[in-house]
Amino acid sequence: MTTTQKLRRPNPPFLLRAIWFVLLGWHLTLYWIVIAWLLNVTIVGLPIGLWMIDRIPQVLTLQARQQIGVMTENGVQIHTAPQPFLLWRLLYFVLVGIWFSLIWSAVAYLLSITIIGLPIGIWMFHRVPAITTLQRN
Repeated sequence: MTTTQKLRRPNPPFLLRAIWFVLLGWHLTLYWIVIAWLLNVTIVGLPIGLWMIDRIPQVLTLQARQQIGVMTENGVQIHTAPQPFLLWRLLYFVLVGIWFSLIWSAVAYLLSITIIGLPIGIWMFHRVPAITTLQRN
């Protein structure tokens, strides 16, 4: 019998996450985003830049990444959603993704430094990988 469930490492306590956000998270996230996009401009740095983009919410709020897993008799197998054709993702990234995701991240960052916009900013940061490369979770 197989069951599908969300796998997630436990988040640090909320108070620690809030202190992290106020003291370090929102400052560090800005530098993290800038460095990620500078790496994305280079061919050599592209894998590291995309890895950094995928971890923006973790840098901002220490929020653990969630993955979809399938429980089988042999243990847990991580499930990834089927991805669009690689050529389409590459063309989208070069023509649209890199610029649109940079604007998207800037808006998300500006929202996340306000109390009212924080939930929307974090929601937007979770969508940055999909905006950048059409990556599906």
